[in-house]
Amino acid sequence: MKKDLLFAGFGGQGILFAGKLIVYKGLIEGKEVSWLPSYGPEMRGGTANCSVILSDEPIGSPIVAEPDILVAMNLPSLDKYESAVKPGGTIFTDSDLVERNVSRTDVKVFCVPATTLARGMGAPTLANMIITGKLIRETGAVSFDGMEKALQRVVSARHKDLFETNLKALKIGYEL
Repeated sequence: MKKDLLFAGFGGQGILFAGKLIVYKGLIEGKEVSWLPSYGPEMRGGTANCSVILSDEPIGSPIVAEPDILVAMNLPSLDKYESAVKPGGTIFTDSDLVERNVSRTDVKVFCVPATTLARGMGAPTLANMIITGKLIRETGAVSFDGMEKALQRVVSARHKDLFETNLKALKIGYEL
């Protein structure tokens, strides 16, 4: 089993955090993992993406050129990466921020109103966790069971008070 994932969006949307969460969950499950972040110089408001690889075998390169799974949290990310997704792959978009439909017919598409749902729970910055929960549900890239342990690894001590809110956002996405 090998899954190549690409998370992309604006800096400040939690793109790198979402990718890191999947990687830690993969580690807990005994998978070989790779996490390669990339972001523009502005960080918040600039572009951000991260390549994530989950595999049963050693990983030769951390580069994801043709993702099996794409998370596009904004329109520029969908425009840039839609054509790179492998046929039969899966694309997740934040339908609140992506103003067009995916044009491909050879991929599965999930348009998640992640920003609206995050605002509705009083945590507008957690759209990334909602869409990540949906990704876990629909792809099985990692298991949702035991997600608390992985989340504990990525929520910093400074933001420990947001642990339960992050977990709630993941559950909202997973239950969509």
